[in-house]
Amino acid sequence: MAVEPSDPPPRRRRDVERNRRRILTGAREVFRDRGVAATLNDIARHTGVGVGTVYRHFSDKEQLVDALSDDMVETVDGHLRTALEEPDAWTGLTQALEKVCELQSFDRGLREVMLGTGRGPERARQMRERVAPTVDALVARAHEQGSLRAEIIGPDFPILQLMLGAVTDHTGHPELWRRYFALLIDGLRARPDDTPMPELNLSDEAFQDAVVSSSTRSADAAGGTGAAVL
Repeated sequence: MAVEPSDPPPRRRRDVERNRRRILTGAREVFRDRGVAATLNDIARHTGVGVGTVYRHFSDKEQLVDALSDDMVETVDGHLRTALEEPDAWTGLTQALEKVCELQSFDRGLREVMLGTGRGPERARQMRERVAPTVDALVARAHEQGSLRAEIIGPDFPILQLMLGAVTDHTGHPELWRRYFALLIDGLRARPDDTPMPELNLSDEAFQDAVVSSSTRSADAAGGTGAAVL
């Protein structure tokens, strides 16, 4: 009589998951330092696991980068959803933007890998599709409470991120963006004497395509400014 295969024992499953998380953590550190030049062998050496263990979890670099990209999406989405729980919409929105910009500054090399390898444009669009509704909800709440100037819309925020990311990428000083973050935040706040802003004369689809294309082109270049855009 055939015997049905049994599930791996709990200890083994825990060990497998522990190794996977260890590889992902090591890969993030290696990509952060070395960018697209890093290999799975580099990650195995850095992590202290066998090369075979890395390949059992991830058959190639694209698959590993996909997993890191999924983690990035989860992290950004978590920051945005936490912001939605903040009663003061302005505080929630600006804190979420700051958290995402911190992530952007810290993981420059990882962003280059995420957007500069084969599935970069697809990863950027997946990020946008996942987080855009929450960004729109944060913006709508801030408008309802009267704290965000009326012309600001959800698609403006990827551009603000790219602007702040460029500060780090062009100066090499990872904390300098905070100075200009304060300036941008001041410009976002609603005031009675606000000067009207020019309209965004692009469809949402064309606008997002332009942001994704710009990010992935920059990530293709050494030291590119690609970002995990909102």
